[in-house]
Amino acid sequence: MPVAPPRCRIARYLAKGRKEFYWYYKLHATTPIFPTRSDGKLSKYKHLGKAGSQAYIDAIEQITARTKIEALDRSIETLKQGLKDLVEETSKYNKK
Repeated sequence: MPVAPPRCRIARYLAKGRKEFYWYYKLHATTPIFPTRSDGKLSKYKHLGKAGSQAYIDAIEQITARTKIEALDRSIETLKQGLKDLVEETSKYNKK
């Protein structure tokens, strides 16, 4: 399964149609990373369409996967720090 790039989020915006306003969604990055259709330049935004569209659902799944990966990374770092602290404390007591 693809994973959303780091620091991406889904942004909602209002678009005006001929008679009504519509809510649309886009994947928003902090730096330009998405190729545009017309000239291939990079953009901060990737259009997802309406809520429930396949692009929208895919983006939600990708962001969920990214969130899980980041949570696991934080947990691993916490465990590493705990192990380091434990080793330091154990070596203090063994020197006495």
